[in-house]
Amino acid sequence: MIDLSMNMNMRMGPTLPHALPRCTLLRVTPSTSSQKLCNSQSHVSKFKPTNLFLLFFQFSPSPLTFEKMPVALLLLLALCNAIRVNGQCDLKPTLDSRPHSVSILEFGAVGDGKTLNTIAFQNAIFYLKSFADKGGAQLYVPPGRWLTGSFNLTSHLTLFLEKGAVILGSQDPSHWDIVEPLPSYGRGTELPGKRYRSLINGYMLHDVVITGDNGTIDGQGLIWWEWFTSHSLNYTRPNLVEFVSSEYVLVSNITLLNAPAYNIHPVYCSNVHIHDIAVYAPPGSPYTVGIVPDSSDNVCIEDCCISMGHDAIALKSGWDEYGIAYGRPTTNVLIRRVQLQSSSGSSLAFGSEMSGGILGVQVQQLQLHDSLTGIEFRTKKGRGGYIKEVIISDVNMQNVETAFSAIGNSGSHPDDKFDPDALPILEKITLQNIVGTNINMAGNFIGIQESPFTSICLSNISLSTDSTLSDFWRCSFVSGFSESVSPKPCPELENLDTSSSCFSLLKPNGRAEIL
Repeated sequence: MIDLSMNMNMRMGPTLPHALPRCTLLRVTPSTSSQKLCNSQSHVSKFKPTNLFLLFFQFSPSPLTFEKMPVALLLLLALCNAIRVNGQCDLKPTLDSRPHSVSILEFGAVGDGKTLNTIAFQNAIFYLKSFADKGGAQLYVPPGRWLTGSFNLTSHLTLFLEKGAVILGSQDPSHWDIVEPLPSYGRGTELPGKRYRSLINGYMLHDVVITGDNGTIDGQGLIWWEWFTSHSLNYTRPNLVEFVSSEYVLVSNITLLNAPAYNIHPVYCSNVHIHDIAVYAPPGSPYTVGIVPDSSDNVCIEDCCISMGHDAIALKSGWDEYGIAYGRPTTNVLIRRVQLQSSSGSSLAFGSEMSGGILGVQVQQLQLHDSLTGIEFRTKKGRGGYIKEVIISDVNMQNVETAFSAIGNSGSHPDDKFDPDALPILEKITLQNIVGTNINMAGNFIGIQESPFTSICLSNISLSTDSTLSDFWRCSFVSGFSESVSPKPCPELENLDTSSSCFSLLKPNGRAEIL
């Protein structure tokens, strides 16, 4: 028997039939296309337990230019009906009240959406830093529209956004600092050289919380998307929230809108808990991504609603020779009870920057809808690293072009210094208990000849399709085992010789053992 509990110190609660967010697509008018009503039944926090109703307003998916597309498209309505869900991750930092609290108003901030408040945020956090050894402190952001450039948090701090509070990212690039690239990437991910600092940052912090009464962080990313598509930028776009080399991080009870690139990026972090958040960027926003755990361990993501231009959740761990040299994997990750939508990427993605390795990931109770790809594993020769021991179960897919994908030639290289003989490993991947409706292609598994994908394990999967395709599965340089899978998978995935290496969640306590 092989134990895949991964020593995560996370309590795996019982499966709850209504724990997932429930969505109904409501047609409004031909001109405004659709409204999506998302009812997330979950315990939000001790500040305000709610029955969240997330209302996404989307314009028609016709090829509109960015300047014609609305930017602030997400409204979060909170109703006071507490529904508690058992089985929260034990590693979640506590939300005990901080002994000291100040309002951003005390530092001269003006919430008119026009006054730049960067100095006010910086001064407030510098002041609160003095309380780190006195139990920590809270920075309270009242209702208003608080325009700011990038600023840094400090340890033992809670940033609390009141209902009606909106932190706005400045659309002037001079208000965003320029910083060195991450060492596991060696350069900016979009352009060689440096990158823009994220709007809200934490570096080498301990015990930091971003939460609120459903307040909002809006990156106002439209201008950044236009600069990106017109190749007008000199540096890689910024993210909304980034934590680097930090531990015991909590993000909850907020809405994130219109990030220039990523929304939440914990990199080189430990003990990260993200729950009860809504994340949105419009369908045409280029390469916007929701949550990106990157070379981080003990990460829990639960009870979130994410709708993005590219990937909703993407796990990463560094890029080619830089990620190999840095050598920090993303490991011990639990994702559950999330609703994901991806317009041009994958609802749930692994890689393609995975050179430090991705290991020990459990994903449970997903709703994936209206996406190009449901679940995708990406890598490339020269990456090195590995993706292994991933278990994904209890998934509902609707209106997804390709349900599953594993691609061995995805993405690009940072430079010409990569090692072409650094072959990635993809093995011991379990997909089970999955239902899909209106699926065009079941699976696209294209491995690497010199390093085939192995032990791809499929069980209890039913995908319905109206497609006229005759080949619902495409496979090369891949091997695995399947049982109770419809439509019937390709012969490479029906190999009885590999059945003994397949993993399955067999016990309600979240442990796994060999079939």
